[in-house]
Amino acid sequence: MGTLDGIITLVTGAAQGIGKATAVRLATDGARVAVNARVDDERLAVAVAAAGPGAVAAPCDIVDWDASRAMVGRVQDELGPIEVLVANAARMTMKPFLEQEPEEWWQQIDVNLTGHLGVVSAVLPGMRKLGHGRIVIVSSYWGVIGWENATGYGCTKSGLIALTRALGRELAPEGIYVSSVAPGVIDTPQLEVDARDAGLPLKDMHAIYAKGIPAGRIGRADEVAATISFLAGKTAPAYVGQTLHPNGGEIRCSM
Repeated sequence: MGTLDGIITLVTGAAQGIGKATAVRLATDGARVAVNARVDDERLAVAVAAAGPGAVAAPCDIVDWDASRAMVGRVQDELGPIEVLVANAARMTMKPFLEQEPEEWWQQIDVNLTGHLGVVSAVLPGMRKLGHGRIVIVSSYWGVIGWENATGYGCTKSGLIALTRALGRELAPEGIYVSSVAPGVIDTPQLEVDARDAGLPLKDMHAIYAKGIPAGRIGRADEVAATISFLAGKTAPAYVGQTLHPNGGEIRCSM
């Protein structure tokens, strides 16, 4: 018996990286997982297969709120009411502030922040009917400390922490517990964006980041996934509106 045995979960942005690792971890812990990605392609199929026989594909561009509602409806018809939402989908571009085009700014806002408002809006009525639920929002430590050349991304991730706090206070009395994680540097395909911005090979980017981490290495996606599974479980009421920081000790703060 897993710690999430039989619980219906939806993970956004789960075709790779932290999202994929989370889908696999939740399934390992007993959940039935709907795996979301923007495009219904081979990567999504591979992620669904990795999450096991009980997983289903839930393709949808979460920027489109109507599409999100339709996607949630399909998941509920196929698996049942969604009890856990992991809001993970993200977009990042890295450029100096004055070189970032307005379209790039808004693309990050639309996916990382506003898009997840739509997904939360879509799952919340079902959670209210059940009388319980879990929402785990994936922020970033760049949303806590900021980062050069990542203004738009950092702003959206900071906004997600504020969203966690506000929804945590609003929804906890209904038995719906909201929390977030703010991972540090994690070994995912997203680091390729960092490497390109720095003009370095990916392995050199890894080494540079590792130097600033007390644990001596960058993190792994499965470590973040374990934290998310923890927040999705029975301990959730103890972490209402709070943000956990799996970052190897690089920053230690209460935000």
